[in-house]
Amino acid sequence: MITKIPKRRAAGAALVILALAAGLPLAASSLAGAQEPAAAAQAPATLYRRLGGYDSLAVLTDDFIGRLVKDPSLSRFFAASTGESMGRIRQHLLDQLCAASGGPCLYVGRDMKTAHRGLGIREADWAATIGHLIASLDRRKIAQKEKDEVLAIASGLKREIVERP
Repeated sequence: MITKIPKRRAAGAALVILALAAGLPLAASSLAGAQEPAAAAQAPATLYRRLGGYDSLAVLTDDFIGRLVKDPSLSRFFAASTGESMGRIRQHLLDQLCAASGGPCLYVGRDMKTAHRGLGIREADWAATIGHLIASLDRRKIAQKEKDEVLAIASGLKREIVERP
């Protein structure tokens, strides 16, 4: 499952991502003229760039996961996770946030419904999780506009994750 690529992505970058996702080779000439330097300078920065890029998203992800694991009401979802499986969870979350925010990553994990099936995630669990996401965004001093965009990405996944009221 590959997370949807945001519409704001510049044409040249979208071409690269789509070609990679389809497994197609890219010739250098296929990108020639795809995006003029002046157009690139005028294009709005992606959420990925406004959040600080990959390293910044990695710090955000680590803070967020740390909060989830330490929360007694949510730790049960991670109790059986080993260091290796937590590493996979972290990488999937990071890749998903990176891709959804317009970054160069591809999320290749399972779809959210499959990944969370049978966990019995309730509305209260979702609310606590979003609270931790907000706290992580606040700790990184993410501006309100970007915070709202990240929360919109997360809220788009709620129907696939929450199983019970």
